[in-house]
Amino acid sequence: MSDITAAPLTGAALIKDEVRRLPDKPGVYRMMGDDGEVLYVGKARSLKKRVVQYAQGRFHTQRIAHMVDLTRTMEFVVTRTETDALLLEINLIKQLKPRFNVLLRDDKSFPEIVIRREHPAAQLKKHRGAHTIKGDYFGPFASASSVNKTLNTLQKAFLLRSCSDSVYESRTRPCMLHQIKRCAAPCTGLISIEDYGGLVEQAEAFLRGKSRAVMAKMADEMTAAADEMEFERAARLRDRIRALASVAQETQINPETLEEADVFALHAEGGQACVQVFFFRAGQNWGNRAYFPRVDKADDDADVMGAFLGQFYDDKPIPRLILTSIEPAERELIAEAFTQKSGRKVEIARPQRGEKRQLVDHALTNAREALGRKMAESSAQSKLLAGVAEAFGLEGPPERIEVYDNSHIMGTNAVGGMIVAGPEGFQKSQYRKFNIKGTDLTPGDDFGMMKEVLKRRFGRLVKEEEEGLEAIRPDLVLIDGGMGQVGVVMEIMADLGVDDIPIVGVAKGPDRDAGLERFFIPGKPYFMLEPKSPVLYYLQRLRDEAHRFAIGTHRTKRAIDMKKNPLDEIEGVGPGRKRALLHAFGSAAGVARASVEDLAKVDGVSEALAERIHGFFRKG
Repeated sequence: MSDITAAPLTGAALIKDEVRRLPDKPGVYRMMGDDGEVLYVGKARSLKKRVVQYAQGRFHTQRIAHMVDLTRTMEFVVTRTETDALLLEINLIKQLKPRFNVLLRDDKSFPEIVIRREHPAAQLKKHRGAHTIKGDYFGPFASASSVNKTLNTLQKAFLLRSCSDSVYESRTRPCMLHQIKRCAAPCTGLISIEDYGGLVEQAEAFLRGKSRAVMAKMADEMTAAADEMEFERAARLRDRIRALASVAQETQINPETLEEADVFALHAEGGQACVQVFFFRAGQNWGNRAYFPRVDKADDDADVMGAFLGQFYDDKPIPRLILTSIEPAERELIAEAFTQKSGRKVEIARPQRGEKRQLVDHALTNAREALGRKMAESSAQSKLLAGVAEAFGLEGPPERIEVYDNSHIMGTNAVGGMIVAGPEGFQKSQYRKFNIKGTDLTPGDDFGMMKEVLKRRFGRLVKEEEEGLEAIRPDLVLIDGGMGQVGVVMEIMADLGVDDIPIVGVAKGPDRDAGLERFFIPGKPYFMLEPKSPVLYYLQRLRDEAHRFAIGTHRTKRAIDMKKNPLDEIEGVGPGRKRALLHAFGSAAGVARASVEDLAKVDGVSEALAERIHGFFRKG
């Protein structure tokens, strides 16, 4: 009698079987496909009642029906409340990036301003990331340009230092920022620590929205200085007041009745969506940013807004008021979750009239225009990629193009750069730099450098594929060079077993003229594209971006090396002794020229250490 093994349950049948064991409690469920791929993450007030709907076969869209058909396993987590389930769902969506969820993309952290309090003379600086520094944080700002503009204003108005502690301690005379009236120079005692502390408190009050009170106090001080005929002091106060007044004039829209809020506006069209976010803090517009979440044509706008808000605030501070162009799905539950997470009352509102409605309408106009621009760019990008496929004989438009270039000066500080482009343009989060480590390379060996870069990149790809990890293969690899470089790359790809990836070499034309580039494909004679071809311009942009990235990486590495002081390499020479040596001899070169006797005269330098320093600069 033969054994008959029942086929494993899938799709709706699997879900129906799972429902029998589910509790009538809140929680989070995951639907998984082949190879454990997470298809969807959802939350429910009652897991049993929610999941059974998938087993009944009544779906709003064909997309959900397809998702159910792909389901091979399910996982469940029971939570204490529906609010806890929502917070867990948000976290899992951001972590797992399921195929069928609305997904926030390009979720970078925002820059902030911090008044660092770890030093008697507080430092004003830009900050991004976790709040690990002791001090007061203000933000978020939508972009680096927004925060830089505000920092410039604060320096003009409050004269706070931006230098590092080491620079502060080493100053013997005021720096250039003091000369251009951007710093009060507490480092050299031109202002007492107590008076400097007063400036810090004024800056904090301004950033907390008390700008009118700060400006009124400055105006009173200016009047008093003028009455006492201290005209220079009065002029300085006048300049500081003008700097603060410029904040309101430089931004397009500043609310009069709103101290702190984030404004979200959603515009969806043709299966794409844009969410425009404006930040208002301290009664000022601190910038805006457009997001393009991954959505489906069948997704309801309210569901998109609700999912977006949850993922957006997963790792960001939540303001007291959130204004939206449409009411998000489960608005009250989201507001309750935000209140629980932030520890203070959070309100989510869709304003109907007044200034708040004007702010939302302004954000909606920006969302509509941003989506229009992106859709136009996407259409043009698709045509360009189709042209690339035709020019190089690819099976279809490439989704991922990797472009490689090297940069060095006579072989020193050599680096390789990889940029990535695709249907959405340059994917800067995917850029990679490679510090050239080969010790057997001769200076300027471009072939050897390219070998090392490609070995490391595609060696890692092969290893990830062997370990069953998610490995990303390019559809096209562009390298800077002719048939020689192409041949070297093909040898490496063949050794690694990935020679099915298309390789194209791009060589500059005679006299390096743009428009006369030659393209090299293995096994074919080189060819050129029409001088005014849009595809040629696109390929030139890719090559130039790779060149820019490689050169920028090289310059950064070179600058770091140039800043290294040889004294740092001498055992027994710490920051204090290094400072004393530099003060005594002016520079590391001066220390190198000094005799043992002169070195020993420096405070903290013993006879033995003087001999060690002297010998260090004369070894070999």
